[in-house]
Amino acid sequence: MLTDLLLRNFRCFEECRVTLHPEMTVFIGRNAQGKTSLMEAACVLLRLQSPRTSNRGELIRLGAKTLLIEGTLDGHRLRCAQSASVRRLAVDGAVCGRSADYLQSSGLLVWMDHRDMNLLRGGAEHRRRYLDFAASQMFPDYLKALRGYERALRGRNYVLKRDAVIAWKQADAFAKVMDDFAQVIIARRQELVAILQPHVTRIHGVLSAGGEVGVTNYAPSLIEGSLLEKLGLLREEEQRLRQTLAGPHRDDVDLKLNDLDATSFASEGQQRSMALSLKIAQAHALEQVSGNAPLLLLDDVFGELDADRRRALLQLLPTGTQKVLTTTTLDWARGESLPGQVYGVDRARIELK
Repeated sequence: MLTDLLLRNFRCFEECRVTLHPEMTVFIGRNAQGKTSLMEAACVLLRLQSPRTSNRGELIRLGAKTLLIEGTLDGHRLRCAQSASVRRLAVDGAVCGRSADYLQSSGLLVWMDHRDMNLLRGGAEHRRRYLDFAASQMFPDYLKALRGYERALRGRNYVLKRDAVIAWKQADAFAKVMDDFAQVIIARRQELVAILQPHVTRIHGVLSAGGEVGVTNYAPSLIEGSLLEKLGLLREEEQRLRQTLAGPHRDDVDLKLNDLDATSFASEGQQRSMALSLKIAQAHALEQVSGNAPLLLLDDVFGELDADRRRALLQLLPTGTQKVLTTTTLDWARGESLPGQVYGVDRARIELK
């Protein structure tokens, strides 16, 4: 459980301290006041990545050179300080030389916002990102394999584009490195989707009142054999397109409703329910593997849901999940009691309601 946050020079906040409720913390205010940045800080503190940007410099308040985020998670004090190029991490005052060591002491989380509809409406990169964010929290070897694969992939693509005559020996050397990492990524993604699938079917069945069957299937680019061998068969086409045409970077997840492709045939309401099912299933999968319910960060999600879906979402979450959410209004909660604490956010200032 994350009990508090301290921010310095993070996004629009010069300094901010906030206590989080064990059940639900609500940040309410107009758009562009800093509500989402508070949740983003929690995500950076726990997972060392932002769901909104991959550029560290964008997280630092304009005019500052470094940022600081601290928080207490299950009695341990986490600290993340970073500039645009350097990051320093500590747990209970002890410096962590490696991100992996720090992440072993941090918590699990699920982030939900309006962009989750891209899981159905967007390209395969959105579904791969969904797998990567969950798998990196569940499997200790996944993030290392993913980062190693991505570095080798960038190197190979550079070689494919660099010269008029491709240096295939060099490209194959990169492919061999990619192959080792790819086997880990593929195995873990298969394992993850196998864990997710029954949760998705159960949850979507509830959200659709039993009228639809939601199914997820892993669709790897490499089905069998080695990646090095597969790329050897694609050499002529790679010569023409100058890019790597097989590997985990081209994987996808097939999403089906009643045996139809949900990305093509589902209505907007069905897509919304499927997106919710995928994210709630992610929370259950993380709890199933770790034994602990993850922190759930919901960015302006409840206002987009009707009363039935909102109640179903809360009831379908793992028991004991700590929730932090943002909203521009509490009209959607009229007649319902919120089991937690509400803060108003206005121009990067927080006030207890």
